[in-house]
Amino acid sequence: MDNKTIYKRTLGFSLRRIFWDIVSVIVMLAIATLGFMLGEKFFENGIIGLVIGAIVGLVIMAILLRFVSYRLKAGQIAMMTRAITEGDLPDDVISEGKRTVKERFVTVAAYFAVTGAIKGIFSQLGRGITKVGDRLGGDTGNAIGSAVSTAIQTLVAYLCDCCLGWVFYRRNVKAGKATCEGAVLFFRHGKTLARNMGRIFGFGLASLVVIGGVFTGIFYVVLKQFDQALSGIYAAIAELAADSDSTIIRILQDPATLPIVFAVILALIVWGIIHGTFIKPFVLTGVLRNYLESGMDEVPDESSFNALDSRSAKFRKLHASL
Repeated sequence: MDNKTIYKRTLGFSLRRIFWDIVSVIVMLAIATLGFMLGEKFFENGIIGLVIGAIVGLVIMAILLRFVSYRLKAGQIAMMTRAITEGDLPDDVISEGKRTVKERFVTVAAYFAVTGAIKGIFSQLGRGITKVGDRLGGDTGNAIGSAVSTAIQTLVAYLCDCCLGWVFYRRNVKAGKATCEGAVLFFRHGKTLARNMGRIFGFGLASLVVIGGVFTGIFYVVLKQFDQALSGIYAAIAELAADSDSTIIRILQDPATLPIVFAVILALIVWGIIHGTFIKPFVLTGVLRNYLESGMDEVPDESSFNALDSRSAKFRKLHASL
């Protein structure tokens, strides 16, 4: 199956995830509002009720997303992996994805133990690379370090998903060992990593420029229509930012620049939703294919594990537990 077909067949997972994200936010806001109303009625202090309701709502939202979203995300990766490695998908992709996740990870704790180990290994390896900027020192060094850190974290997110795909592919071996194998693949195939980086950052930059640019223009035009109504808010924000020496905060000191600032912020939020729902799964399909194919013909062995022990304490600990 080609990447486009796999993307279309598994997109239902992303759509269901965004649906549950919206539901969870609505639930949180409803509970916060209820807390405010109860606080006003029984204690004549709606703010306290609002804070308590917001805390309870956030806890419920976190639990809801943890137990619903994980099955959908893992199920999507499992089905992408199956399509790439076996060349087919069942008619009911959603149900099969959920079944595969439950079969591979009998409990929720087992799933989060593996994904936690994956994130820990890749994040630890990435932090070593970001120290380059810190060694340069000064504003330039910090800027380089921040840029490298952002790039590494973006790459790590994809590598974690790919490593999870490898765990699904190696379903006949223990999840811990499959996790170690998946981490080793990151270092073994430099050309594969380079192709993946080009795909990840190329698509990411293109979607940011196109989607972010379009919605920045839309929001700016809309906000300008309400310039008079929002002028008081703009003036209040500018006054709050007046005493700051921060370069970023100084942008807020001029009320005339605030419409474009708000437009950019709103556009970035919309871009994040659209990119995460529609663009990232397509990118992940290609990255996952490169990742899996690089290891299918040459599965990492014990000697490969030993080579990575010195680079990551988390990897070494997981390796020792096998």
